[in-house]
Amino acid sequence: QAQLMESGGGVVQPGGSLRLSCAASTSINDINMMGWYRQAPGKQREMVALISNLGSTNYATSAEGRFTISRDNAKNTVSLQMDRLKLGDTAVYLCWSWNRGIVTWGQGTQVTVSS
Repeated sequence: QAQLMESGGGVVQPGGSLRLSCAASTSINDINMMGWYRQAPGKQREMVALISNLGSTNYATSAEGRFTISRDNAKNTVSLQMDRLKLGDTAVYLCWSWNRGIVTWGQGTQVTVSS
């Protein structure tokens, strides 16, 4: 079972960009689904973007057109490029994977959008 470690969070002004990365401890070639969730204070955890091992993607409505998810099977990483960030994007972003019924979560990385 892969362990997931996120990086790339930080503080950015509205309209800015950040790129999050998730490094897996094992090969992700055969991991069915990987993606990003986020959780803001006082709110439920929500899906942001998912990507299958075939490259199919799915985005939350709030992320569509602003965020781009990608995976690099050779480097065992999944990335989330976030552009045109808004105040409402402030949250802890967690890397996630699902493979043969096993769900794995990373520890999360804080993204703060503030003017």
